[in-house]
Amino acid sequence: MKEIISTVTSKGQVTIPAEVRNYLGIKTNDKIAFVIDSEGVVRIRVPHYPDIASLRGAAGSLNNPLSWQQMQEIAHEDRIKAKYESNQ
Repeated sequence: MKEIISTVTSKGQVTIPAEVRNYLGIKTNDKIAFVIDSEGVVRIRVPHYPDIASLRGAAGSLNNPLSWQQMQEIAHEDRIKAKYESNQ
């Protein structure tokens, strides 16, 4: 087993060391998944989606579908919130 240390920034960001990126095959703009198992062990994995259909359910689901207008309003609110938080 090999341990590689990285530092968490004040924004909660971590640079994944080159050796780990190479081992996992992570490239720029790839997604990574943090998996917490039933024993509390955290693992990092690279999710692989062979096609669009395999993404179904990846983001969860809603109890009641939203209208297009509701989705636009939520997106607008999120943009305002993000802009406000980035100015803090």
